[in-house]
Amino acid sequence: MPSNLTILVATASVGCAIAVAGSVAVSGQTLEAQELTFESVESLGEALFFDVNLSKNRTQSCATCHDPEHGFVDVRTTRAGQAFSLGDDGHSLGDRNAPTAAYAMFSPRFHKNKAGEYVGGQFLDGSAADLAEQAGGPPLNPIEMGMPDKASVVARLREDDDYVAALEAYFGADVFDNPDDAYLAMTKSIAAFEMTPEFAPFDSKYDRYLRGEYKMTDQEELGKLLFFSEQFTNCNLCHQLHRSPIAAQETFSDYKFYNIGVPTNVAGRAANGVPLETVDTGLMGNPKVGDLAQKGKFRTSTLRNIAVTGPYMHNGVFTDLRTVVLFYNHYNSSAKARQINPETGKNWGAPEFSETLAVKELTHGPALDDRRVDAIVAFMETLTDERYEHLLND
Repeated sequence: MPSNLTILVATASVGCAIAVAGSVAVSGQTLEAQELTFESVESLGEALFFDVNLSKNRTQSCATCHDPEHGFVDVRTTRAGQAFSLGDDGHSLGDRNAPTAAYAMFSPRFHKNKAGEYVGGQFLDGSAADLAEQAGGPPLNPIEMGMPDKASVVARLREDDDYVAALEAYFGADVFDNPDDAYLAMTKSIAAFEMTPEFAPFDSKYDRYLRGEYKMTDQEELGKLLFFSEQFTNCNLCHQLHRSPIAAQETFSDYKFYNIGVPTNVAGRAANGVPLETVDTGLMGNPKVGDLAQKGKFRTSTLRNIAVTGPYMHNGVFTDLRTVVLFYNHYNSSAKARQINPETGKNWGAPEFSETLAVKELTHGPALDDRRVDAIVAFMETLTDERYEHLLND
């Protein structure tokens, strides 16, 4: 997979084909032999990913909200807990939970499939077509990295001679003639880094199990059986890409959009100041969509590293993974206890949009007892990359 991203700098005329999240940018440039600090577009993108100088107050980078040591999510605690990320200004809070950047490379470009369903893209509403477009969003968002415009970001890039040399080498000597071109080159570099194995090692207990290197516990095995069985659960209706339960490199998302009835994060809204009556329309709010039938739908998240990347849902309303399973299960259960959110001790909050609720998917399958709920959680824990397994103990 990453081999098609290798960039060679030579003394002759070279044609560099840079594959980034499903799109290809081609440049043919005659380059003088030179030694670059960044030996590849990926290494350049890595530096950019960690560079706080690309934010207004030089305090925030991509890695701030997508921490590689914690499953590429934001683990900073704010007045909203960990539901929403704090901006570069030290005060502003977003209104969506930062999704993991791990395995994001596998989401296809945003499109409508033959069945008329919206699929893929980046951001929870698919509003960025691919990784490069997504990388260009946060630097210009006033409540995230806060830069006023692309030209200002490019000016920060030009402060670093190594950046200038690498961008000119990989994207053309004239890349800085137009701020839009330089900005795009920056985003493609970051996307190239996000397509490296660091973001998708496929080395969890589940992957090792598939390779015969790990034996699941009885509880994990039960959870796997339940997860992949449409007779007993609805998990794999949305969280399975390959139809075989033993497929390698399963990402545990169909990349489609659903309204699963997530309630408003009341505490989070009290912290970030967004009025409770302001409802996140999800996919409908995507500039490429605007269809009332898509109101309240969000893209299915990968379950890779799900056990260590809470809080959960698009608004971070649930803290514990077991709560998420119980939330899904309450649609199938008539038991009074299953209608109670264990984190609040109260009834589950009402869906923000009931008219587009995915009733068919949500009500599929029987109610689950505690043993089966715990088994599903145990199985999802096996989807944790090896480097993060120690976080399960936390």
